[in-house]
Amino acid sequence: MVLRWPAKPVSFGTRGFESRPQRSVFSCGVNMKVAVLFSSGKDSCYTVDRMKSRGHEISCLITMYSENEFSYMFHTANVRLAELQAEAMGIAILTWKTKGEKEEELKDLGAALEAAKKKYGIEAVAVGAIASNYQKQRVEKLCKESGLTFLAPLWQKKQEKLLREMINRGYKIVFSSVSAMGLDKSYLGKEIDENIVDYLTKLDEKYGFNVSGEGGEFETLVLDGPIFKKKLLIDDYEVVKKGPDSYVMLVKKAHLALK
Repeated sequence: MVLRWPAKPVSFGTRGFESRPQRSVFSCGVNMKVAVLFSSGKDSCYTVDRMKSRGHEISCLITMYSENEFSYMFHTANVRLAELQAEAMGIAILTWKTKGEKEEELKDLGAALEAAKKKYGIEAVAVGAIASNYQKQRVEKLCKESGLTFLAPLWQKKQEKLLREMINRGYKIVFSSVSAMGLDKSYLGKEIDENIVDYLTKLDEKYGFNVSGEGGEFETLVLDGPIFKKKLLIDDYEVVKKGPDSYVMLVKKAHLALK
């Protein structure tokens, strides 16, 4: 069976970014029912992978649909594809709307966490944060208020190493937006391979580029990987210019196919 997605174009957004040295946050060693904050990008997909590999049950994904393309908290480019990805992984997904207003959007996320507790009985929330204290600290606070364990398996990991791990694990990751010197619209839809990682590392050395894209330099979309039972195929998309050096690939139509 082929599942299709009649997508509505979703705007490109940037996210708040701040990096400070901090202790890594990992699993507490007890298998739990976990919800993963999921955006359709590489870091949230890899977080699902890491949680499953540690024996946790992924009870659901939580995806926030922000009306504000400049949300400080939430990825917006092609985020609605998360529903197809959840189907590909065979995992339930809870979607929640927010106007995306700074700080106010946290109330919406808090409501989503409570809904996930009630519907799926989650005990913990995992995020794909690597270096953004802005996001990590706010989600951690919400988890504490909701009596949930907070997990961040990628926190403070070396970004180049993480990208190479994902590639070696068999993830097919493409650029869905670019917004930084050294990347232009020709990169949209291009798969991230070892050569691309080498190039991103050079950009880091030259410009202080964030290799994981967590500073808003780029966004990604995952089309396939070891946790996918089906692969995601893009049928139609358009490239939209958002600024002098900012472009986004808006997927208009996509479907799942057998691997």
